[in-house]
This record gives sequence, C-alpha cells and structure tokens, in this order.
Amino acid sequence: MQTDHYVRDISTLRIENAKEAGGKGANLGELVAAELPVPPGFVLLRACYQDSMRTGGVSDELAAAHSKALAKVGDSSELGELCERMQSLVLKAGITDDVRDGLLAAYQRLGPKAVVAVRSSATGEDGREASFAGMNVTFTNVTGDDGLVDAVQRCWASLFSPRVVTYRAGRGFAADPAMAVVVQLMIPAEQAGVAFTADPSTGAVDRVVIEAAFGQGEVVVSGRVEPDTYIVAKDNLSVLDARIGRKTFKIVRGPDGHDRTVQLDQDAAESRVLDDSALRRIASLAIATERHNGSPQDVEWAISAGKTWLVQARPITTHGIVATADTDQTTVLARGLPAAPGVASGLVRVLLTPDLGDRLVDGEILVAPMTNPDWLPTIRRAAAIVTDSGGMTCHAAIVAREVGVPCIVGARSATSDLRDGTVVTVDGTHGKVHVGRPTATAQTSSIGRPAAAGTVEATGTKIYVNLAMPDSAERVAAQDVDGVGLLRAEFMLTEALAGRHPRDLMAHGEQRQLVEAMAASVGRIAAAFTPRPVVYRATDFRSNEFRGLRGGETYEPVEHNPMIGYRGCYRYVRDPDLFRLELEALARVREQNPNVHLMIPFVRTGWELEECLSLVDASPLGRQRGLHRWVMAEVPSVVHWLPEYVGMGIDGVSIGSNDLTQLILGVDRDSDVCAELFDESDPAVLDAIAQIIEKSNLLGITSSLCGQAPSTNPAFAEHLVRLGITSVSVNPDAVDAARHAVGAAERRLLLEAARRS
Repeated sequence: MQTDHYVRDISTLRIENAKEAGGKGANLGELVAAELPVPPGFVLLRACYQDSMRTGGVSDELAAAHSKALAKVGDSSELGELCERMQSLVLKAGITDDVRDGLLAAYQRLGPKAVVAVRSSATGEDGREASFAGMNVTFTNVTGDDGLVDAVQRCWASLFSPRVVTYRAGRGFAADPAMAVVVQLMIPAEQAGVAFTADPSTGAVDRVVIEAAFGQGEVVVSGRVEPDTYIVAKDNLSVLDARIGRKTFKIVRGPDGHDRTVQLDQDAAESRVLDDSALRRIASLAIATERHNGSPQDVEWAISAGKTWLVQARPITTHGIVATADTDQTTVLARGLPAAPGVASGLVRVLLTPDLGDRLVDGEILVAPMTNPDWLPTIRRAAAIVTDSGGMTCHAAIVAREVGVPCIVGARSATSDLRDGTVVTVDGTHGKVHVGRPTATAQTSSIGRPAAAGTVEATGTKIYVNLAMPDSAERVAAQDVDGVGLLRAEFMLTEALAGRHPRDLMAHGEQRQLVEAMAASVGRIAAAFTPRPVVYRATDFRSNEFRGLRGGETYEPVEHNPMIGYRGCYRYVRDPDLFRLELEALARVREQNPNVHLMIPFVRTGWELEECLSLVDASPLGRQRGLHRWVMAEVPSVVHWLPEYVGMGIDGVSIGSNDLTQLILGVDRDSDVCAELFDESDPAVLDAIAQIIEKSNLLGITSSLCGQAPSTNPAFAEHLVRLGITSVSVNPDAVDAARHAVGAAERRLLLEAARRS
C-alpha cells in the first residue's frame, strides 16, 4: 500500500508517526517492525478526521464546544448536553469523498468481504502517561463498505463522549482532540486476553502476568468476566501461579456476522483457559514486545486455530508503585485480585450503575459490579475501588492505578458482602477488604518508573509547565519541572462561575463564592508546587467567549474581530470589577503560598498597563511583599514598550508565541483557510522574539516562552537558548522532550565556547 495523506498500512508505521496515526496505530507498526504476529490492516490517519470536519463546516463549532465541555466536567447535565451536541456535529459533517475513497480502497485490499475490527487511535491514547483505557470505542466483526464507513464515523464521534471529556480534563489535555482509526482483519478468537510484562500490583519486573478468557478479549479488558490470571517467570518461562477465574460467558462472531454472547455452563466457566505451552508462547511474545519498545508493556493477544496474534501493545502507564506489607490481622470481609496497590479506609458505598455516582461522597469506598469509562467521574472521588468482576487489566484497575487509589477486582460478591456505611480498609496490595480502620497508620509510596542515576537532565534554562485546572496539579508537580510558567485562569473561572456571566453573579451578590472558589483552585496548585513559582495569568476571555456564558448577551459587546478586541489588560482598566475579585483571590492564596505571582495578558500600550498596575497596587495583593509582576508578550508593540514596562515595575515577560505570530504575520491563528501561513518560526517572528529576549537580558528581568515549539522543534529550542532565554513553559506531556531539546542546545553552546577558547 502506498503512503499517502490519508491511509497508511500498519507495516509502514513507527512510534514517530504517533501524532498522525495515534498511539494504537504507531504501536502496532512497531510490533510489525519487531517481526511479531500482527493481523494485517491499515490506519486512517487523523488528517481524515480533521479534513472531514473542516469540509463539513463544523471545526470551529466543535473547538468552542470542547473548550466549554472541559470547563463543565462535574456538571453532568450540561456536560452531557455539550457532548451530545459535539457528537451530532461529527456525524453531521460526515466523511469527505476523498477520505471515503481512500478508506474503501484500503479495505478492498484486505480481501473480498473482509471482516474487520475498527478501533479508535486518538492523539495521546496508549502513551506512557495516559492509557485512555476503554475510553474511545471499538467495533468488532464489521463487514461491507457502509458498515465500515459508519463504524469510522462513530469512532470519531466517541472523541466527545462525557467519559472521554472527563478523562481528558482530569489528565490536563486541553488541546482540540483528533482521532486516527485502526482497521484490522478480525481474528475469530477462541481464547484472548492481556499480558503485562511487569506485575501491575507489585511492580515486579521479573514476571509476566497473563489474563485470559474464552472468545473475544473485550470481556477481559471491560471487566465483564473474572478471567484466569497466570504468572510466568521471565527467565525460564515457568508457570509460577495459576488462578482460575469464573468466566460465565464468551463473545463470538454469530451466524449473522454480529457479536454473539454465549453463556457457559459451570464446568466450562471454571475450566482453565490456557495450558502451559500456550502461556509460554504468549509470555515470549510479550517479552519480545518489551525488548523492542524498551519499557514494560501491556499487550493484548488472541488465539485462533492454534496461532497467537498480538492485536495491541502500549506502555504500562503507572509501572513501579509499591506499598507496605500486609500486617493487619482484622476480619477480612472480601478478597479479590490486587489490582492497584495501597491502603485506604472509609465508608462503603455500593453502587450498581454509573448514573448513581452522585450518591458517593468524596473519600468513600466505591463498591460496584464492574466499571467502565462512564464511572470515571465517580472513581475520581473515591478513596478506593472494589469490584465483583474484572482482572488486573480491566478498566477499574487501569484507571485506579492512574489516579493513584487502591483497587481490588474480581471480588465476586463484594456488592452483596459489603454494606453501605460500613467502615472498611481496602488493601489493594494484597487484595483484601478488612473490617474497620487499621490500628496503625498505613503507609504507601509511589516511586513511578524507575530511572537510572543521572537520567534526569539538568538544564540551566528553567523548564516550566502550562496548567489550566487543579485536578492534575499534584501529578504534574511530581514531574521534573521547575514551576508553573503559565497558569491559565479561564477554566477555573468558568467552573467557579458555573456557566454564568460574572456580572450576572455580581448582580445577585454572589461574588464571595467566586472569590472562594478561585482561591481554592489556585491554592491547590500553589500548594502542590511550593516553593516553586506559579505564574497566574489573569483572565483573558474574549467578548465572544463571555457572551457564551449565561447572561452574557446583556453585558458583552458584539465584536467583528474579538481576537484583537475587548480583552486582556484593556478590559481590566475599563471594567475592573472582575479583575478586583481575581486579585482578592490571589491575595488569599499568597497568605499561605507566596510562590504565586501575577501575569497581565494582552498588553498593548504603556498607559493601559500603568492604569492596570495601579489597580494591582491598590488591592490587597499589591500590598504583599515579594509579588512578581509579569506581562505576556503577545502584541508586537511590546518590543518598543518593554523598557517602559520594566520602569513601571514589571520583572518578568512571557512570550505568547501564538498571539505574537498571528499579529506579526496578520494571520488569524484559528483560521483553517490561512493555516499554512501561520508559522512561529517565520524570520519576522523570530526577530521579534530575539528583541524581546535581548532587551529582557539587558534590563535584568526574567524572560520565558509558553508554547510547544521548544519541545517539538529542537532548532527552535536552540534558537531560544542561544538568545539567552531564562525559561520555557510547555504542556505537562512535553516536559521531557523540552528538557532534552534545551539540554542538547546548552551542551552545544558549551562545546562551541570550549572550542573557541
């Protein structure tokens, strides 16, 4: 198959193609490269989705709705409405003729009337930091042109289900999502399951943990049955342990071509799925996958007509968690598989369906028959999780390990054995639920992925992160970062406003609640990063975004070009009420966490900044010692005004490369039509950046740049380092790449200096 803009054969893909082919597609390509058995197939690249949405005229509306949806996580009603609207837009846009032609041509090459699996491969899915376990949909036993096109469109629409949006918000993924789609020949599985090349419950790397069930593997990853669990030694492939699960049914392809559920009698349900020979074969393939990819792997496999196939592989997202020994001798109320380590105590809350999630109070123990992605909002509030069914690779187990809560799965009768309101202690390390609280304080520790000495790269240039919500603060703060270079206010403010325009809230005398909510959100982030700096960028909503809030039409002007309209610094000067509330919230936070500082966005002239700073000085925040005042360098006039700004007391400047590029090149950064003109590496943009950094150094103030270019473009990173930039601020998932690019640039500079001397 020829490589083109829309379709790539799996065999031609590698991990560096993950941006276009998604994590699932790229990982499958790596398996082929390692000469491992992978069913033939192809990937519909993410450009297919993007071009179809653009051609269908829904891209801008989708982006706006997605931003609102991220801010509505926690409000199940409004989030559901927004997601339904976004999915309808995707289906309305349909699929372009060019994409359809490429899809069907590739499908025909798989053979006449091929039976295929159609699987999502979204950007960011199946990576080291986030698995998106079960989030986007998979369609099995798909046949025919119409069926395939319909499955692809429904895969795309699954980008915007409430559970996916909630997951993305919790992981701090704020960018507009996009999806590639994997299409593979369907394996009529007789046995299927998952293999971990490190024990997910202990972190032990000397064994392979294999889960298996009859029929298709979705019954294992969804937790719908209790699979067999086997442990195989890596060194000699001996079977160390075999736990036979209760597999009450299997899913197979029925005579009509659709999935069919077959109930199993007691003897079949409790029989062993794999013999030792099959276990050794699966373990060997999993170990080969780990060896090729260089890290512990989570591998999905299937057996058909005696041959073992690999249908998916991804890095284990939370390998390396350890916990204390089982020393509690109290009564055991339930036992199951130790799926996520750690110990937690609390009141039991038995819930049979995800729509009852509102009944769970923060810190309670969630007990459920099983979980799927619809349970995510509830899981995030639980202290621990116990499920009747499922194995160590089911949804509950994977998500629990990612969010860091103890989890026991396959407890069989937990929903009937455990009663609401009972105080229990969940030992996720040993798979036991004890009555009461432990007599001694339980200790848990998370060591993350082990790193060899010296692998953390030290750089003279600070590596900061961009954040928008408090949910991910503790996790991101645990990374090797120097602070928060850009804390966006908009998501936190939208959540605090609960969808209302701030003036509507003030008109009802509810501004105190706004201050308290903002202080709580910013305070959580500040506490997580203390003593590292957190630079809070004041609200930079544009008028069209404010108009979208309830009551906004009453208070907001209608602007033809809001991107360069009533926003940022000028808005604070002309309408200072909301700005004063932000300053009050920051003042409260700094009483406990003085590492928080203020950044003023979209500053155009000296006089408006002077008036804005006078508002800061007159506020409780302005009277606090040690406050740093930053400006965003987004408007080209900053090149002229910077010395004046420093004279007013500004001691930090952060280059907003997106806005700076659009204003220098005259290109709307949100325009699809002019997208090829938007280039932050354009010489005119680089010259402005150079002047800002050089003037900052001359004036003795901090300079930074917030954007992804330093991590994705090594030449851009080197350019910034050579200019003497103080720091760069990138999204959390780009920290390692940014540090590597900056470190390499610094070493080249040192080497050049040494050679000259």
